[in-house]
Amino acid sequence: MTIAVRVEDKLFQNRYLVDAGRPHITVAVHEKPSANLMALTTICPAKCYELNEKGQVDVTPDGCMECGTCRVLCEASGEITWNYPRGGYGVLYKFG
Repeated sequence: MTIAVRVEDKLFQNRYLVDAGRPHITVAVHEKPSANLMALTTICPAKCYELNEKGQVDVTPDGCMECGTCRVLCEASGEITWNYPRGGYGVLYKFG
């Protein structure tokens, strides 16, 4: 018998300590999101990026796994700014 495990169930095992008022990811001001920013709304494994009511991409870094997917896709173009969270904040992996 095979038991299906969802990614969301595994992510729930991790904990995240929010550094209130000091996000480690910011999205540059834009009127219309680029294809790369739009891609972040679907490829971010933690679902940190979403389209707002104005049609712009917003980030909520709470729960970010610090995997670097968004850095690879958008940091070089200046569409996002990404830094590691301050010491003691950010993702706290429970299982490796």
